[in-house]
Amino acid sequence: MTCDPVFDYLPEKKLSLVLAPFSGGQPRGGVENGPQFLLKHGLENDLQELGWKTKVERPLDEEDISKRMKESTVTDSFGIIKRPNLVGEVAEKIYKKVSQCLGETSFPVTLGGDHSIAMGTVSAVVDKYPDVGVLWIDAHADINTVKSTESGNLHGCPVSFLMGLNEESEMPESLKWIPGNLRPEKIVYIGLRDVDSGEKKILRDLGIKAFSMYHVDRYGINSVIDMALKAIDPEGNCPIMCSYDVDALDPLYVPATGTPVRGGLTLREGLFIVERLAETGKLVALDVVECNPDLGLSDGHIVDTVSAGCAIARCALGETLL
Repeated sequence: MTCDPVFDYLPEKKLSLVLAPFSGGQPRGGVENGPQFLLKHGLENDLQELGWKTKVERPLDEEDISKRMKESTVTDSFGIIKRPNLVGEVAEKIYKKVSQCLGETSFPVTLGGDHSIAMGTVSAVVDKYPDVGVLWIDAHADINTVKSTESGNLHGCPVSFLMGLNEESEMPESLKWIPGNLRPEKIVYIGLRDVDSGEKKILRDLGIKAFSMYHVDRYGINSVIDMALKAIDPEGNCPIMCSYDVDALDPLYVPATGTPVRGGLTLREGLFIVERLAETGKLVALDVVECNPDLGLSDGHIVDTVSAGCAIARCALGETLL
């Protein structure tokens, strides 16, 4: 059921499902199948029932990427950074497609794939709306730089590229296209509970607002959302983007994801976040990433995870309980 919220930045309820079936930002195969499973679970039809005119966009050549993934283990690296050329190329294609959707006044819902794709989605949204506030819903901060990352997996680094924190001389050429135009005061985290020491220093040094599970426990999810929105949009008149990693939810609800961390958001808390965002009328873009059907130990694990991903999108786009 829907309360049919008004989306202030859209003349009509037009939506683009941008498929980003990509796993190159991390080591575990299967997350590239996330978009397909979300669609098979009926997401597009569900959104149409909420009154959205939908279009599916496929900016990536999946066959080519699959072939290059097999070769990239030995051919694509920059120091310890893994697959920078492939990640940079894929993110740029997504950037161009999301930019096109925004130019057509179509709401982009990008379905991952791993969180490295947000280098493209967020860059496109900040280009369109320079004052946009970004809510990063995640168990992880994803703000490691090329210097601080210990794993070299770029799904743990997108925010550092979005904010221009990497020295150009230390960056792979393939990632230098990223504008780096997201300001520290325009991003806020909810759900953190696994943050590297280098990331903690970056968050402190830049004064980035972050709400861990400690804050959710102490203040409650509604107060945390209020504080988060106030942090990125004190006057309440800026557009909002949400980049949502399903591992923000406790693995009890999303067992089929690549980097699960116990002690996360309940399913209701996770859905309440995007319900509140829909109520603002300021939402302009959404990512739903890191559903990995291959990691489900049973059909139930897969269904639970994919169902949660679909529910996040539906609630962000107007579904309500009554």
